[in-house]
Amino acid sequence: MIAMLNGILASKSSQTVIVETGGVGYQLMMPLPDIASLPAIGSKVRLCTYLQIKDDSMNLYGFANETEKEVFIQLIGVSNVGPKAALNILSHLPPAQLIQAIVAEDAQLISGAPGVGKKTAQRLILELKEKLGAGIEVDTVSSATPVVEARQALIGLGYQPTEAAQALVGVAEGKSVDWCIKFALKKLAKV
Repeated sequence: MIAMLNGILASKSSQTVIVETGGVGYQLMMPLPDIASLPAIGSKVRLCTYLQIKDDSMNLYGFANETEKEVFIQLIGVSNVGPKAALNILSHLPPAQLIQAIVAEDAQLISGAPGVGKKTAQRLILELKEKLGAGIEVDTVSSATPVVEARQALIGLGYQPTEAAQALVGVAEGKSVDWCIKFALKKLAKV
């Protein structure tokens, strides 16, 4: 099992990143906000990972922290929720908000994620309310980065969560919230 990667960020796109470690490039699928918050290509990164092995494929998923990884594992444990849907949910809602939505039984907020309908949202609530409500500590420090704050501001301006996250892909490390918002708005204006 590959539980963590510590290496150099070789490339990133809107859905995947490649981390080079020990002369090998590992491709990871990640939630959009995590990709957006990564440093510039060539920088050192440390990512929590989950390796899924199937009969016909091996897929590696990356996360900014252990909390997000644990929430992902819980999500894919729900019937009819695969890794793609779990990534969409985590791209739509950070773990803290997702856990709050599940505990509050807010199926409408959860079903706002692409590819997640009302029935799937209700199933998530039913199967995860007790597990996530008590079992997973939410990492509040990691959710307060400038990129995350900029994403929340863009959502407040009326942009869809995935649209906001994609607009923030490519933000350089160490930039302020204001700079991130301006960067994203310029990118969104070109679309």
